[in-house]
Amino acid sequence: MDRKDHTLRFHAKEFIKKLEARHFSTDTVKSRRFHLNIFVEWAEERSMTDPEEISRPVIDRYQRYIFKYRKKNGEPLSLSGQRDRLVAVKQFFKELAQYYIILHNPASELQMPREGHRLPRDIFSISEVEQVLIQPDITTPNGLRDRCLMELLYSTGMRRSELVKLSIYDIDFDRRVIMVREGKGRKDRVVPVGERALMWLDKYLSEARPVFCLQAAEPHLFFTGRGQTLSSAYLGSCVRRHIDSAGIHKKGACHLFRHTAATLMLENGADIRFIQQMLGHAKLSTTEVYTRVSIDQLRKVHRLTHPAGLGKQKPEK
Repeated sequence: MDRKDHTLRFHAKEFIKKLEARHFSTDTVKSRRFHLNIFVEWAEERSMTDPEEISRPVIDRYQRYIFKYRKKNGEPLSLSGQRDRLVAVKQFFKELAQYYIILHNPASELQMPREGHRLPRDIFSISEVEQVLIQPDITTPNGLRDRCLMELLYSTGMRRSELVKLSIYDIDFDRRVIMVREGKGRKDRVVPVGERALMWLDKYLSEARPVFCLQAAEPHLFFTGRGQTLSSAYLGSCVRRHIDSAGIHKKGACHLFRHTAATLMLENGADIRFIQQMLGHAKLSTTEVYTRVSIDQLRKVHRLTHPAGLGKQKPEK
C-alpha cells in the first residue's frame, strides 16, 4: 500500500464509501462523514496523519476536547452533538481493526456521554396549533403548500425528513394513509392521516402543485417556489416563520407538531404502542417519554384520589 493511501483521511473516505455500499441512509452517511472529518482535521492539526498514531490516550484527549469545545455563540456542544462526533470515531476505528488496517482498536473502550431521558422542551396547546395553522396566506400557492405541510405534520407526526421525501404515489386517499418510505433506520411504515389534512392535501394537489411542478412525470409531492424539491432545512424555516407570525415563543419548528400530536393523542387515550408505530420509534422506551409529558391524566387522577385534593379536609381553626 502506498504511504499516501495509509492516512487517516484516506481511510475515512474509504469508510464512508463502505457505509454507502451497505445502504446506510443518506442522513447517516452525511452525519458520519461530517463528524469523522472533524476528528481527522483535529488529528492533522496535531501532526497525526497515520491511523497507527492514534492511541487510547489520544482518543481520551479528543473526547476532552469535545467536552470543552464551545460554539461561536459560546455554548457547549449538546450531549447528542458530543455523541454524534464520538460514534463516528468509534465506528471508524472498529472498522479499521476488523480489516487489520490497525493492530488494536484505540476506541474500543470509548464511553459515550450519558444522556438522560429528557422531556420534549415545548409542545403546542390545541389553540396554539390552530393559530399557527391559519398563518399562511392560502390564496397563494406558497401559502397553500405551507398550510398543507403543517396539517400533515400535525396529523401524522412525521419527521420533516420523511415529509419532504413523499411522492404522489405514497398517498392513499381511500384508505386515509400515507406510506413513509425509508424513514429513520431505512424502515418503511404506514401512518394514518386525518380527514382535514387530506382535504388540504387534495386542495394543494389541484391548485398549488401544478404551479410548482415543472415536469408532468415528476412524482415528488412538494416543491419550493422555484420548482425545486423541498429540503428539510427549507421546510423547517417555513414552519418556524409561521410560528413566529403567530406570536408563539416556543423553540423548535417541525418537531413541535410531532411532539404535540403524540402528547395530545396519549392524553385522549391512545395506546402508547400505537403512538410508537405511528412515530416510527424502534424502541418503546423512546415513545415512553411522551407519557411523562402527558400530565393532564396524572393531574386528573391526583385530583380524584389524593386525600388533600378531595375537598373533604378543612384547615384547622
